[in-house]
Amino acid sequence: QVQLVESGGGLVQAGGSLRLSCAASGSFFSLNDMGWYRQTPGKQRELVAVTTSGGSTSYTDSVKGRFTISRDSAKNTAYLQMYSLKPEDTGVYYCNTHGLMLTSGGYRAFESWGQGTQVTVSS
Repeated sequence: QVQLVESGGGLVQAGGSLRLSCAASGSFFSLNDMGWYRQTPGKQRELVAVTTSGGSTSYTDSVKGRFTISRDSAKNTAYLQMYSLKPEDTGVYYCNTHGLMLTSGGYRAFESWGQGTQVTVSS
């Protein structure tokens, strides 16, 4: 079983910064992509940023130039550095990963979600 634990959310004024962390633990062979999603009331969960095991990154248009996703593979941890925060960035941010685990039956793909961390940006 793979667990993701997020931290770093909080309350910040518009224009401020926050850094989210997502640490993966448990029994797995490899982590492929690691991404951050956010959800606001009444809206579907949306992908904010994702990074692959090869280091490629992708962002939703609304955060390009303001957010940076990174990962420390040695620590199995992903980060989301958020600058110039806006009230519309408010939401619960969830970490997500896909990877492989080794079982008695061979390799098995898995997906795991964190519990979410609240980010609130005041105007």
